[in-house]
Amino acid sequence: MISGIYSLEELQQTIATYPENWRPLVLTNGCFDLLHVGHLRYLQVAKALGRSLVVGLNSDRTVRQLKQHRSGEPPRPIVPEMQRAELLCGLKPVDAAIVFDTLTAVSLIEALKPDIYAKGGDYTIETLPEAPAVTAGGCRLELVKVEIPTSTSAIINKILNFRSIESVNNY
Repeated sequence: MISGIYSLEELQQTIATYPENWRPLVLTNGCFDLLHVGHLRYLQVAKALGRSLVVGLNSDRTVRQLKQHRSGEPPRPIVPEMQRAELLCGLKPVDAAIVFDTLTAVSLIEALKPDIYAKGGDYTIETLPEAPAVTAGGCRLELVKVEIPTSTSAIINKILNFRSIESVNNY
């Protein structure tokens, strides 16, 4: 096992055994494909909300569903789930990563009972599918707004445009 990557059962047991190391627990989730500085800034702010930060990582299957193939773009994810998890665990703010295979993080919220659930500032309480589970679970919702100078899609488009320019110049 790579340090910091847990199964749901392992993480539940660890939190229950050592709550003083984990509470208040912040949970966030996402695809985190092609990590960039925007991801790092977001995770730093999320970590500062509590003692520990657990990142729920969408499985490859769910990323394919969430980021359905767009014309001209490669299918997502670019980076396989276990490599994404390992990269996340290498970041200072991240205490644990857990790969989950559902389109929303409702099951993680219900199972881990975080103190704080953090999502990006591009969401609202009305657009967040996990909002009812957050409310029912008694945890606090934090919409984290950070300056993000790039996005995974922008990086992919830049690479694709560079490749197109290069191929034209080579002929």
